[in-house]
Amino acid sequence: MARVYNFSAGPSCLPEEVLKECAAEMLDYNGTGQSVMEMSHRSKAYEPIIQDAEAMVRKLMNVPDNYKVLFVQGGGSTQFAMVAENLGIKNKKAAYIETGVWAKKAAAEAKRLGIQVDVIASSKDKGYSYIPRVEKIEGDYDYAYICLNNTIMGTHYEYLPDTGSIPLVADISSCVLSEPLDVTKFGLLFAGAQKNLAPAGVTLVIVREDLIPEVEDCLPGTPVMLAYKTHADNGSMYNTPPCYTIYVLDKVLHWIEKNGGAEGMAKRNREKADYLYNFLDSSDFYRATAEKGSRSLMNVPFLTKYSTGATDDAAVAKEKEINDKFVKEAAAAGFVNLKGHRLVGGMRASIYNAMTIEGVKALVEFMKKFAAEN
Repeated sequence: MARVYNFSAGPSCLPEEVLKECAAEMLDYNGTGQSVMEMSHRSKAYEPIIQDAEAMVRKLMNVPDNYKVLFVQGGGSTQFAMVAENLGIKNKKAAYIETGVWAKKAAAEAKRLGIQVDVIASSKDKGYSYIPRVEKIEGDYDYAYICLNNTIMGTHYEYLPDTGSIPLVADISSCVLSEPLDVTKFGLLFAGAQKNLAPAGVTLVIVREDLIPEVEDCLPGTPVMLAYKTHADNGSMYNTPPCYTIYVLDKVLHWIEKNGGAEGMAKRNREKADYLYNFLDSSDFYRATAEKGSRSLMNVPFLTKYSTGATDDAAVAKEKEINDKFVKEAAAAGFVNLKGHRLVGGMRASIYNAMTIEGVKALVEFMKKFAAEN
């Protein structure tokens, strides 16, 4: 079967070059006679892999020496708790900007752990279709929290709030290394790898060293595994890490470097996003749901003209019928995982780093054909 164009929001498509390298090394990595899947994480064969992965993160993201680069498990959702348990320890108070599902879940988790959560801004009033403007965050907050790119709603920060001495925490799961990012403006960054970096299984954390408390200074009851200190002191190998995922991550990082680094990815992603958004904005059959000035380069939700927000049974049935037809016919034509999230409806094209401009152009041609026929 031929390769399809995979527009999944995650796990997402990976560079074909990387997949072929992994396939070639599956039975024998670097002359060891074994797969990386089988290696001891303490072996001399594996150590260079995780060390190079950290070095590549530091190089591509210009990570300063006073930041730790960690590879942990549990996905972004576990970071919702770890951030609060490790950073919310002085005043037990944090500021959150609510821009969608993941920021909302992060705030709820912090609140559950006893943190006073102040939602200082929200875009809920318009279905999270935009990023609220917060120029400055002040107060006795232990940290301020944002989700830099909102996978479900297709929105992205085109600015950063001024937090002064308050550490800024950002979930960058769906936009990591999609464009340059000044790490020094953040106290902590985290990213589940399964969108732009690797298969699911590892989470990247970049945290300023002075924000890492001793294990006993975390919130009461914090498990040892949920203390950043545990992983920082053990080179991300306190327990067995997701070895194979980190191996693939390292290869993806080298692919990013080969293709121009973060700057190269930004150019590549802007071309893809502009092509798709320009088509949507000029169409009388489709429309993008995210407002201009807040649009994601990575995730593009869109609706058909039948998605008017009507609530009568006939209109709802017609909307579901046309959306289901689009997704089914798209899949048959080789464009998979385009079904939109249930909270937005319609369709969503996730065009992460590994998606090619050829894939986006082919999708637009299919969309033109579908519109003409429907």
